[in-house]
Amino acid sequence: MRASRFFISTLKEAPSDAEIASHKLMMRAGMIKRVGSGIYTYMPMGLRVIRKVEAIVREEMNRSGAIELLMPVVQPAELWQETGRWDKMGPELMRVKDRHGRDFAIQPTSEEVITDVVRTDIKSYRQLPINFYHIQTKFRDERRPRFGLMRGREFTMKDAYSFDRDVAGMQQSYQIMYDAYVRIFSRFGLQFRAVAADVGAIGGTGSHEFHVIADTGEDAIVYCPSSDFAANVEAAEALSLTPARAAASEPLTKTATPGKAKCEDVAQYLKLPLAQTVKSIVLTVEKEKGNETWLLLLRGDHDMNEIKVNKIAGLAGGYRFATEAEIVETFGTPPGYLGPIGTKQPVTVVADRTVANMHDFVCGANELDFHLTGVNWGRDLPEPLVADLRNVVEGDPSPDGKGVLAIQRGIEVGHVFQLGTRYSEDMQATFLDEHGKPQPLQMGCYGIGITRILGAAIEQNFDDKGIIWPASLAPFEVVLCPMGYDRSETVKAETDKLYAALQTAGVDVIVDDRGERPGVMFAEWELIGVPHRIVIGERGLKEGNLEYQGRRDAAATPVALDAMVEFVSAKLAA
Repeated sequence: MRASRFFISTLKEAPSDAEIASHKLMMRAGMIKRVGSGIYTYMPMGLRVIRKVEAIVREEMNRSGAIELLMPVVQPAELWQETGRWDKMGPELMRVKDRHGRDFAIQPTSEEVITDVVRTDIKSYRQLPINFYHIQTKFRDERRPRFGLMRGREFTMKDAYSFDRDVAGMQQSYQIMYDAYVRIFSRFGLQFRAVAADVGAIGGTGSHEFHVIADTGEDAIVYCPSSDFAANVEAAEALSLTPARAAASEPLTKTATPGKAKCEDVAQYLKLPLAQTVKSIVLTVEKEKGNETWLLLLRGDHDMNEIKVNKIAGLAGGYRFATEAEIVETFGTPPGYLGPIGTKQPVTVVADRTVANMHDFVCGANELDFHLTGVNWGRDLPEPLVADLRNVVEGDPSPDGKGVLAIQRGIEVGHVFQLGTRYSEDMQATFLDEHGKPQPLQMGCYGIGITRILGAAIEQNFDDKGIIWPASLAPFEVVLCPMGYDRSETVKAETDKLYAALQTAGVDVIVDDRGERPGVMFAEWELIGVPHRIVIGERGLKEGNLEYQGRRDAAATPVALDAMVEFVSAKLAA
């Protein structure tokens, strides 16, 4: 490729609405152009990166035995209504009508369509297992699109769907896809981590997320440095920080805490550790015969995990945070002074595992400006229901018992699910087993955010000059920067010769033949992030040398003219 025949549209400054590094740099490097909120045109430079991502994904999916097809962007509402997701998806699902008034969805994913395909064409156990995938445009009507391609409304995703005859087969297909994902992200050249995750709205029985590690990541990833344990913070099990409950050693005392409504303030006022306080969270479950009030108790320095709470029997899928009026009616006091002792109305008390093992703790007295100290289970109040209610924190014991937990930030770019029969039962997708009896298909689904990879890769790889692409994803692997291409016949001839030799060697190379000044040329390619640069100048040619500089290198390295192709090929192979 010659720069004079390519479209390069870099900017000196990022648009004012660009918030994070990847968004700013992609705009400045001319990789994307904003069309509307969360909607972008992929410019030639950015599209080259997308195509490289797609090629790696496609090669590894084919290698795993998955079969490519292409499902439509616009899908009939009837399929979504069969699974109930037409209503459950909420406003993120873009709904449209055709000229006849029929409802359609602009697909955010394709479980319904692929299940419809398979229930029509797969009839026998002899046709299983099978795995279909496609790379297709998706649309999710995000409430607040932001961060460029990281959280846009229109994006490209690879989604795959496996179908098996039984759970063991589904788990085997899941492992094949998990292994394929490890190969894919390794080939991207990105630092990543696979973590156990909650299944979320997709449903199913188990899942893993693949995260690109980046300080700017939206997700907290929990892992154990001394073992293989890793999980999203939403799914990480929090063990009790107190192995066993000690005996009571203090009397129950009602203590004045004027104006101290937060655990931090109460602990400071009473000159006690924050870890000796207990916070109260009030939830309401609406019932036809009257609302139920639930009181969740967590240690004062811990945070509630809504995903975990949503799995508690009696709360699953049907709770909301209580209003202040409901709290006053139930406890007799506004928030800030609540506790499990002496409520005006019955409440269901659930204690986090750590709280259940605490003794002589502090909680609200259900009276304005008062707390109770020296509170003990069994003596002062009944034993509670016990559940894992909290987010883990750094230094917690690892659930596998092999060390303590650490936390790092990550950007979710892939997700694999064991769906089971979540969709096949709703859509009556069955096959005939060896005995001629119909059985529901066991499904798995597997997604990779193709365009999101670009943003995640940049968030992990950039500096004050611009993007630093891994060679496997870069729009070009090598850029040739001739000094005076339009003025020196010697430079032009040697540049063209090297350009042809690199192409013959299979290197994805671009030559900047625009005649730009060196400083401008270097700055532009550093912004774009091409990982390898070769400078051809008359002075070096007289000595038989060219200058090589990697994007992360502090200085250039002289390389013999006749050795450059082999030198660069070795760099790329490494």
